[in-house]
Amino acid sequence: MSAAIGEHPHSPATLAGAVAAGRMSGRLWLYANYHCNLACTYCLTESAPGVPRRLLGGDRMRALADEAATLGFTAIGVTGGEPFLLPDLPEVVADLAARLPVVVLSNATLFTPALVERLRPWADLPVTVQVSLDRPDPVDNDAMRGPHNFRKVVEGVPLLVEAGIRVRVATTLELDEIGPEPTADQERLCVLHRALGVADEDHVIRPIVRRGRAATQGLGVVAARDDLEPELTVTADGAFWSPFAPTVTGGRLDIDLLVSRSTTPLELPVSRMLGFLEGRSPGHDTTLGIR
Repeated sequence: MSAAIGEHPHSPATLAGAVAAGRMSGRLWLYANYHCNLACTYCLTESAPGVPRRLLGGDRMRALADEAATLGFTAIGVTGGEPFLLPDLPEVVADLAARLPVVVLSNATLFTPALVERLRPWADLPVTVQVSLDRPDPVDNDAMRGPHNFRKVVEGVPLLVEAGIRVRVATTLELDEIGPEPTADQERLCVLHRALGVADEDHVIRPIVRRGRAATQGLGVVAARDDLEPELTVTADGAFWSPFAPTVTGGRLDIDLLVSRSTTPLELPVSRMLGFLEGRSPGHDTTLGIR
């Protein structure tokens, strides 16, 4: 266990009670993998093609979804790495969505017509695909995310929309670029996502967090534990405070926001998480708007 978080007694409070009180998110995050076909400059996990994969595995993800539904979680998030590199992801996510609503994060570079055809059953399930698109211009966007990223996103998103799959666009920027009113670039990005078939309510803007490769590059905002919404996150290495927590810096896993090395049964890290939340004020986690 992380010394930074420390030891806490198990809380008698229930997960449902913590969620209802606004002290904890009802979404359980699953890191499906850590490898990726891109190497974005601000990546939390230093993901790239050749990194250790840290696979969670489809059977484990299904088992965690069963436990999550029993314990009172209300949704599941699947992230990576790039989850769509996993050959069985279409079937795994469909099975998860039969238990709880699912959001899957992706760089949107792999959505060929053949893959989207395999995803068509998701249209009848509570599945949302969240794709990353940071800038309205290819050069600026690809400088942060990788060659041809922009083109592949604008080609892939309409395929998902046409298949009836809900798409959400996530834009990640430096904190000083995020204000009460959109910049000219952000207005242009909104015009673009609307043209791709993504509504305004499905566009989220969040700051770069200075962890992982972003820390190495000197990018983003330093986020303490209480700046991050408590969203229990399970990886092949353990359970963490937030999907922004199980980061990799200099090739080493960061454990300052580790909740528990053990994730079996899921009730164990849930109990530890509830213990950490004792006395925590509702709503305190939203100060940076990190979602």
